[in-house]
Amino acid sequence: MKIALAGAGAFGEKHLDGLKLIDGVEVVSLVGRRLKPTQAIADKYGIGHATTDLADSLARDDVDAVILCTPTQMHADQAIQCMNAGKHVQVEIPLADSLAGAEAVLAKQQETGLTCMVGHTRRFNPSHQFIHNRIKAGEFNVQQMDVQTYFFRRKNMNAKGEARSWTDHLLWHHAAHTVDLFAYQAGPIVQANAIEGPIHPELGIAMDMSIQLKAAGGAICTLSLSFNNDGPLGTFFRYIGDTATYIARYDDLFTGKEEAIDVSKVAVSMNGIELQDREFIAAIREGREPNSSVAQVLPCYRVLDKLERQLQG
Repeated sequence: MKIALAGAGAFGEKHLDGLKLIDGVEVVSLVGRRLKPTQAIADKYGIGHATTDLADSLARDDVDAVILCTPTQMHADQAIQCMNAGKHVQVEIPLADSLAGAEAVLAKQQETGLTCMVGHTRRFNPSHQFIHNRIKAGEFNVQQMDVQTYFFRRKNMNAKGEARSWTDHLLWHHAAHTVDLFAYQAGPIVQANAIEGPIHPELGIAMDMSIQLKAAGGAICTLSLSFNNDGPLGTFFRYIGDTATYIARYDDLFTGKEEAIDVSKVAVSMNGIELQDREFIAAIREGREPNSSVAQVLPCYRVLDKLERQLQG
């Protein structure tokens, strides 16, 4: 399986680290915004081709599939561009920054029949997989999820502390993780409400947001998001259920009393990004729909659209 990866930034490298652990997979092309740093990453990972133009990679006969780790605003158009070129595609979260964009990607996937998967990583973290397996077995039901998504980003920086060429978004990026995960764990979302704090004068986005969700079965979710939090960074999930309480911190899981739970046997890796990439490769090889396919995650983007319209009044 020959892969092209577009977006040689902080998250692109996480994918490159995961892909090198998957048998029979080779990254043959790397796309970045500036050639010199892109070439440096290509050299670091032994990738033979570096370019600043996605079309260069798509024109290659040896590229079977593409992983997009590019700025949010480019995701939908680039995913369609990949499928128009006959390439399977995995789009990092979010699929799009509008419902119309998300629906256009789904329409192209249905037209071409190619694999199109979205990087909703929480479905793949061993911590959340452990809970999902208990739910499927009838051993646990979510009553409430309490989620904190906190960063300190008063300047436009990426996860490596480097200047970003684009602006991140609490609703269309970070809330997408939790909206999709809540539906994945508790069932279809039937009610959604949001409020936001002041708009940043330079970044032009809300720096704080609060979202409430309710699933068809009655479970509720409270999501707090902030780019103003000068403290522990990341997203932390508290699952309050009928038989247990769990705290999930990325790939790690704890009881409500902070006792570590061994999730090392849940999957072949403890790395959610690697597991996500393994699912993408396996779905292509097996000719099946992947977990987190564009069709499966579209309801998330319908909820985000509803919340955006609410916030706009």
